[in-house]
Amino acid sequence: MYVDLDAFYVACEKRDRPDLEGRPVIVGPPPAAGPTRGVVLSASYEARRFGVRSAMPAAAAARLCPDAVWVAPSFEKYGRASEEVRTVLRRYSEEVIPFSIDEAAVIVDRPTPEAARDVAASIQQALKEELRLPASLGVSPSRVVAKIATDRAKPGGIVVVAPGEVASFLAPMPVRAVPGVGPKTGERLEAHGVRTIGDLAGQHPSEISRWLGGFGRELVALARGHPEESPLTDLGPRSRSTDHTFLEDVDRWEEIEAAVRRLAESLAESLAQEGLRFGAVGVGFRWQDFNRTQRVRSLTGAQEGPESLAEHARRLAQELWEAEIAGAHRAVRTVSVRAERLVERVQRQARLDDFSKGAVGRS
Repeated sequence: MYVDLDAFYVACEKRDRPDLEGRPVIVGPPPAAGPTRGVVLSASYEARRFGVRSAMPAAAAARLCPDAVWVAPSFEKYGRASEEVRTVLRRYSEEVIPFSIDEAAVIVDRPTPEAARDVAASIQQALKEELRLPASLGVSPSRVVAKIATDRAKPGGIVVVAPGEVASFLAPMPVRAVPGVGPKTGERLEAHGVRTIGDLAGQHPSEISRWLGGFGRELVALARGHPEESPLTDLGPRSRSTDHTFLEDVDRWEEIEAAVRRLAESLAESLAQEGLRFGAVGVGFRWQDFNRTQRVRSLTGAQEGPESLAEHARRLAQELWEAEIAGAHRAVRTVSVRAERLVERVQRQARLDDFSKGAVGRS
């Protein structure tokens, strides 16, 4: 089953401020604090009725919902709440796989869909009553179908897809409902008359593969009710990222470098709280013309700590910047730092200092 906490940041704030219940709430940089080019991090469903969405520019959200209550984000609070959620989930299964701060898979073994629904209902009730956090859940033998079911369960519902019902459940949905099918892939499929997942089921796998490569064959298998995916037990959390939008476009490397370091150190602290190490680092720039450039580099092994993440991120950022100043020389609007290939930390990673200290006085 896939557990997705509803409007997570907003829900965390409501726990501390009951007066926010039933009001349009936006978590993000408050416009009243001065001009900002930040974005909405989370919006209550009352605010969403006005058209406010996550990642929307804060200024646009303020225009759409002028009466909204703005709350500055507290990532330390959200990290603690996320760990509280996982503690509850582990009561129901030893296999809890976090995918982000507000999403996780829980592997349970039950003989019938009805029995699995009972577990989902118990989890949902425990999160609501013990932590005051609402959640939506999707249940299916397939990871990707459980994720899609969770999207359909929002807000606050449970959707169970039995093994024999996968194809009929997916058929009427647009192809963009499948995780991994982005705008470009969707446009490519629609150009060939494939608009729904049901349309995909009627296509020959080799034909779709000609358009999309190996991913096409996976899509057809999913549409026909037989998704090809690795076992859930092989999966771990995918990635974490953080970003910063400058008040004004920046064209000085010193400012960009400082921002990248701050983001990397903050992200590393968050990963440490979750007991995670990273095997790849990425950095992205959104330029003044809103185009985006990014680079990702795999590491020789899983690492941890703010020094390591900050240094890898700084090098990637410098490569992006030097490539830019040799050409268009655009200013930077937003910088982002990403940690990928995350794995759970079994024990603290040994550092060179640990060995050098123990070696003092030895020959």
